[in-house]
Amino acid sequence: MQFRDFLVPAILDDLAARTRNEVLAEMTDALVQNQILPSDSRESVLAALRDRERLASTAIGKSTRFAIPHAKHPSVRKLTGLFARSREGVPYDSPDGEPVHLFMLLLSNHHCADKHLDALAYAIKQFRDPEFRNFVLNARGREQIAQLLDDADQGG
Repeated sequence: MQFRDFLVPAILDDLAARTRNEVLAEMTDALVQNQILPSDSRESVLAALRDRERLASTAIGKSTRFAIPHAKHPSVRKLTGLFARSREGVPYDSPDGEPVHLFMLLLSNHHCADKHLDALAYAIKQFRDPEFRNFVLNARGREQIAQLLDDADQGG
């Protein structure tokens, strides 16, 4: 599993969101606007994401500044991910109490459970690397972020 196996080309390099629910909405809206997610499923996908966040925050570890909101929904045809960055950071109920700056939304249907878990594991592994994380945090724009994600897939 690699980023190219599930990430869509749309990258949000400066989220306007200031709350966890706004992050979920902005990222979901980007998938709808890019015709990756049907518009009539927007509200139910958001509800699934919010339900998952209520179970436990999807912010990962201490000092990672990374969250991977994810859910399964029947309107999602295949494993789909969207990357976003918030320059200011968003309060996200992270284990260390720090704001989250990097987000990877992951959606799949119930028939993709193994791929869903593989994608979660791959993203977590990559973003636990402080050097990689800092490169992405400081990238100049979406093109550079895309290149860094591609470089990670290449092993470097």
